[in-house]
Amino acid sequence: MVKNLILWLVVAVILMSIFQNFTTNNLNNRKIEYSTFLSEVNQDQVREARINGREINVIKKDNNRYVTYIPINDPRLLDTLLIKNVRVIGEGSNEPGIIMSVLISWFPTFLLIGIWIFFMRQMQLGGGKGAMSFGKSKAKMLTEDQIKTTFSDVAGCDEAKEEVSELVEYLKEPIRFQKLGGKIPKGVLMVGPPGTGKTLLAKAIAGEAKVPFFTISGSDFVEMFVGVGASRVRDMFEHARKVAPCIIFIDEIDAVGRQRGTGLGGGHDEREQTLNQMLVEMDGFDGNEGIILIAATNRPDVLDPALLRPGRFDRQVIVSLPDIKGREAILNVHIKKILINNDVDSKIIARGTPGFSGADLANLVNEAALFAARFNYKVVSMNEFELAKDKMIMGSERKSMVMSDLQKESTAFHEAGHVIVGRLVPQHDPAHKVTIIPRGRALGVTYFLPEEDFLSISKQKLESQISTLYGGRLAEEIIYGENFVSTGAHNDIKVATNLARNMVTQWGFSKKLGPLLYAEEEEEIFLGRTVSKSKHISDETARIVDEEVKVLIEKNYNRAKRILHDHLDILHAMKDALIEYETLDSVQINNLMNRKTLKSKETKIKNC
Repeated sequence: MVKNLILWLVVAVILMSIFQNFTTNNLNNRKIEYSTFLSEVNQDQVREARINGREINVIKKDNNRYVTYIPINDPRLLDTLLIKNVRVIGEGSNEPGIIMSVLISWFPTFLLIGIWIFFMRQMQLGGGKGAMSFGKSKAKMLTEDQIKTTFSDVAGCDEAKEEVSELVEYLKEPIRFQKLGGKIPKGVLMVGPPGTGKTLLAKAIAGEAKVPFFTISGSDFVEMFVGVGASRVRDMFEHARKVAPCIIFIDEIDAVGRQRGTGLGGGHDEREQTLNQMLVEMDGFDGNEGIILIAATNRPDVLDPALLRPGRFDRQVIVSLPDIKGREAILNVHIKKILINNDVDSKIIARGTPGFSGADLANLVNEAALFAARFNYKVVSMNEFELAKDKMIMGSERKSMVMSDLQKESTAFHEAGHVIVGRLVPQHDPAHKVTIIPRGRALGVTYFLPEEDFLSISKQKLESQISTLYGGRLAEEIIYGENFVSTGAHNDIKVATNLARNMVTQWGFSKKLGPLLYAEEEEEIFLGRTVSKSKHISDETARIVDEEVKVLIEKNYNRAKRILHDHLDILHAMKDALIEYETLDSVQINNLMNRKTLKSKETKIKNC
């Protein structure tokens, strides 16, 4: 397109130069008034006159030259020139005709129109994205040959794959379902946190079924022009009917499918018109047999109820965060794409990444490969995976930060306090790693690794977490005294207080208040729903809530304090080890907790 535009500009410049030659004069000749020319003729100063239409090139007897123009038809001019013995020479007229004059005067307009037509044609040939086609669908169609993704590329969501496998069977053998009178769901809504593989699963359905696949984002429907969104919905379904059976995938459908009546534009809101058209296309008067609509969102709570009813989105598929087996399967998929060492164990990596989504695990593998490339290794080993995991969980190391010896010692006592309390309270996750190297916004980090995935947490485990959170502050208080406690426990106090308040107000762990809800559910604000929260508890109840929270905090605070006083020798030993090695792994932590001296071969862990 750029080459064509340059060619057009070159042609335009050449044409303008050619046309300009018709109207430009010889710049070497002066222009004189016609009256002056006649006066010089009468005074016998002119020797030769070359007449070219209305133009006269004059040569005077002193060899000076100039040009003049005949303003009107002068029949006496020739007689006057002959009487004065002026040499008269007639030349062919270069004056453009009427047609040429029109072309010359209108050439700039024609040029602009031609360039505009050229751009419009190029934009329309470029996928219907021209200014005159803004009502066309932006959905990108992928044919069955272009989709290489299958169910073997999707891991960690076996239940979701089973639920959508019926779609594949129907698209492959629709007659088998139609004979029994069964109807395949018209729409499937995939719900789950970001990065869990909703889009990948939709691609796998199309790849397994070998049918055309339309993909579009919810935000692509709505523009500033009124009616564009509804027009694009109609155009998208019209194209889908021509190639049915097919799949339409709308990513982030909450951008266009939010509950009606909540926008500032009322019923005339462009987004609501788009949603209305989508509702009609999905289950209106005209059927759309063979078209399966798959949508993905992580905000199902804001979708319009009419969109979720049977007949439109008949089925909701929950694509949740993978468990330990799912994480292992996802890691095995991504590890195949890199060169790994024999010591890489996906089971260990999966155990150390609770709460990771499929996208997080893919990023983990990529980060490990980048670490190996940075160190000029030929393969990726387990150590690089450990470094990548630390970077994602605890943040990047801030090597440029210079800590004084006192600051380093204080940080070592703080982190050691977390580790000792966390190790000795019941039902707490074991400490996996502790470091005093600044990471992210923290001066030191203690990472506790759960042995298995937990779907619910007991009261005892929650109280153990509160005690552990205060372990760092208490270690500083015991060593340096109350007047020298630092602000490093700010986030620990915040998390512990929120845990205690939730235990009292939401989870029913207070004997005095009982198993009642004393707080509103913390949901994201959505215009049209409850914007302001009403007060459901009295002032007296609020006072009791505060008291119960304080009692819970003090109970676990005092327990953590007793633990550290009883194991003061371990606190000092772990502080010394942290200052020497900066980072301790689980083996070193266990040795220190058992009051064993670290062996010399337990060298400092290699960090990024």
